[in-house]
Amino acid sequence: MDAGAQERVVDPGFLTISNVAKRFPDGNGGFIPAVRSFSLSIAKGEFVTILGPSGCGKTTTLRIVGGLETPDSGDVLLDGKRINQLPAQERNMPLVFQSYVLFPHLDVYENIAYGLRLRGLSGDVIENDVEMSLQLVNLFGLEKRFPNTLSGGQQQRVALARALVLKPTVLLFDEPLSNLDTKLRGQMRGEIKRIQSMLGITTLYVTHDQSEALGISDRVVVMHHGQVEQVGTPEEVYGSPRSLFVADFVGNANFIEARIAEVTDTVVMVQVQGKYIEVPRYCRNPEFREGDEVYLVTKPEAVHLSIEGSNDGSGFTGRLVNRFFMGASVEYEVEFENGFLTAVQMSRDGTTVSVGTTVNIEFEVEHFRLFRKSDQPL
Repeated sequence: MDAGAQERVVDPGFLTISNVAKRFPDGNGGFIPAVRSFSLSIAKGEFVTILGPSGCGKTTTLRIVGGLETPDSGDVLLDGKRINQLPAQERNMPLVFQSYVLFPHLDVYENIAYGLRLRGLSGDVIENDVEMSLQLVNLFGLEKRFPNTLSGGQQQRVALARALVLKPTVLLFDEPLSNLDTKLRGQMRGEIKRIQSMLGITTLYVTHDQSEALGISDRVVVMHHGQVEQVGTPEEVYGSPRSLFVADFVGNANFIEARIAEVTDTVVMVQVQGKYIEVPRYCRNPEFREGDEVYLVTKPEAVHLSIEGSNDGSGFTGRLVNRFFMGASVEYEVEFENGFLTAVQMSRDGTTVSVGTTVNIEFEVEHFRLFRKSDQPL
């Protein structure tokens, strides 16, 4: 663990969101809950992403932190001080939006300098700070250009520079890369992380894009129906989901219907297709009893297919129904039991399996997770 990671663990409460809730009128005299008792502590210099589907409450939470919405209940604290009533302009938490919100009549320099001019800073300070921000986001030399002459990626860099020039206490992002194409999105994601790490800015980022959340964050908050489903490192959220929703939403996953045949001190014996799989005890999520109907959950990369040798009936087989070449990997869809399995294998191994072939299926059992079917509907 690096020094920055150690500091984040020791100092967990620079920005604290405590039991925050928010409702909106539904137009019929009632209310729709947008955020339900949301709590989170963010360390100074930490990059935290709220990940969830549309309508889960992630943007409302972000706007509450930034002072653009007032919570119905709960508190937002900055460095231990309650800031619920502090206006947005006094929080120094600039928000970078999905739409760049640049002033079309101002050039790049003046767009970035706008917030500094509102603060009444001197011309020398403004010039120095704007030039530093231009260099940070690799826009030096474009300061006299107007927004309509810039690419989408360049416009997003201007929006980022306009936030950075304010030397933010907390930097907020709301789906900032959604308007960019895949390649630009990847480049900007790297730029945002590089700059955030270099400057050590506490950052709260909102997205529905899993690859963004997993690739850029120190921790990920998975949100659903206004509530926190799980908080953890990208590796924890992806590899050790604590609910069926997280297992289904974060990355692709296979859900195999099964039944608990036996529970011992070391393994859970699971019955699938009349055959048995020993799942290590640490893979259990809740406590199970014999006879429980469960989902056996596994990621596609933990499913391996082969056609070598003959199956003696003790292993699992399926029929390949689809093959998708993805460049670095190949995704296979296999008819299995009463449904389908997805397997992902690296394409460089040269293995080619034709659609319609019967394949042997092997699972990395240490990567299984178990959930009761009654826990939550998929």
